Amino acid sequence: MAVLPIRISGEPVLHAEALPVAEIDDDLRDLVADMFETMDAAPGVGLAGPQVGVGLRLFVFAWTDDAGRAWRDVAINPELWLSPTEPGIPDPDLESEGCLSFPGERFGLRRADRAILRATNLDGEEYEIRAEGWLARIFQHEYDHLDGTIYVDRLDLDDQRIAAKIARKQGWNKPGVSWLPGRDHLEG
Repeated sequence: MAVLPIRISGEPVLHAEALPVAEIDDDLRDLVADMFETMDAAPGVGLAGPQVGVGLRLFVFAWTDDAGRAWRDVAINPELWLSPTEPGIPDPDLESEGCLSFPGERFGLRRADRAILRATNLDGEEYEIRAEGWLARIFQHEYDHLDGTIYVDRLDLDDQRIAAKIARKQGWNKPGVSWLPGRDHLEG
């Protein structure tokens, strides 16, 4: 297993729709193991294929809910259904979100409170998770990556302007920029 470089906003693979996984084989199993190691080292709660430079429809996630139930799996070729998103301004304490591909920053973002994830695991078995709260948020965030969307693309106009200034200051929003968890130190 290896920690992989995480691509930063501006890398083309992050802004393109990912392709379906055609086959679950040893190469895919190795990639998923590396993605879990990378996510854990970052640390993060989810990581999508495009974030490590692989334009395939898969993501890994790890989350322990308030009841102590631990969720840790891979979602291959996922489908996602969402409850309607409540209108309004995001609560900065409850709806603040970050992204390993826009590292060190957090912005408020309104998301659907409930989601249904249907996907395939590494054994080729289909599964379904009905998620609420943060787990639903994680699924939406990672699924967006598979469609070429980074969470800063969904921010309100004022926060998008702030994110654009940060990206310019950091030298992001161009191809070839990445960071390596465990080796690169990021502020924020």
